[in-house]
Amino acid sequence: MMLRCALIQTANAYPAMPARLEDLAQLKPKLEELRRCNAAHNLGLAAEAKGMGARVVCLGQLFAAPYFASSPDPLWLALAEDALKGPTVKEVCRAAYENALIVVAPLYELDAGSRYDAAVVVDERGVVLGRVRRARVRAEEKTLFSSGAPEPRVFETSAGRIGVVLGYDRHYDAATRALARAGADVIFAPAAESGGKARRLWEPESLADAARHRVFIGAANRRGAEKPFAAEYFGLSHFAGPDGLKLANLSQHPELVVSDLDVEALRRPDPSGWDLRRDDVPYV
Repeated sequence: MMLRCALIQTANAYPAMPARLEDLAQLKPKLEELRRCNAAHNLGLAAEAKGMGARVVCLGQLFAAPYFASSPDPLWLALAEDALKGPTVKEVCRAAYENALIVVAPLYELDAGSRYDAAVVVDERGVVLGRVRRARVRAEEKTLFSSGAPEPRVFETSAGRIGVVLGYDRHYDAATRALARAGADVIFAPAAESGGKARRLWEPESLADAARHRVFIGAANRRGAEKPFAAEYFGLSHFAGPDGLKLANLSQHPELVVSDLDVEALRRPDPSGWDLRRDDVPYV
């Protein structure tokens, strides 16, 4: 089965951002406006991806806001919402249904007083199949995020078995390995990466993981600057295949990456003769 999937690589779309970090408090009465603006921008891109034939689309990490974790401020705590019944997931469900799309939607979750860097998977009927939470949180982000349980959740969809690795978790081989062994065909890895080391390792990391674990990986990164924050996200979103190759991008849109994934290739023997799972032995 050839499966057409899409990744969104964009930046904060809200135009009224302050120019300086010390002026972020000006946003306090405008957070809902900011959220709606980003949700509309990203879901509009998802609709364009559907027009290109995509069946599955992955939105960016914390897509309904700038990537505020790069400079933690308690202002952003008010943006967290119920991942299953909040306004963002309702808008995602409506867009998924209207466009007959499966959507991976990373968002800022509030649950029982704790906040998570999370993602929901919504099927083409507009039904939430479930959520995952980032398990590994950087020390400087702990005022904004709690750590989720490192569970290898794989979602059964009409387009195949989908896993999600969020942000920092993608650097830990155990996360990808667990999802592959749980039966994932495609692992979506939305992130907000910037800087020289991240850029050098961005493609080699996903290509090696896809080959090592014999899965497809959709590495979705933000693209562009987000004032007043210093980081500039380099984009370079792509799909990595099980033979360690980057798949062709069929899109001319700078904020969309669209590729065809030959999912049936995962059922065939690895042409290299590798079967790393079969031949594995534990280290002691």
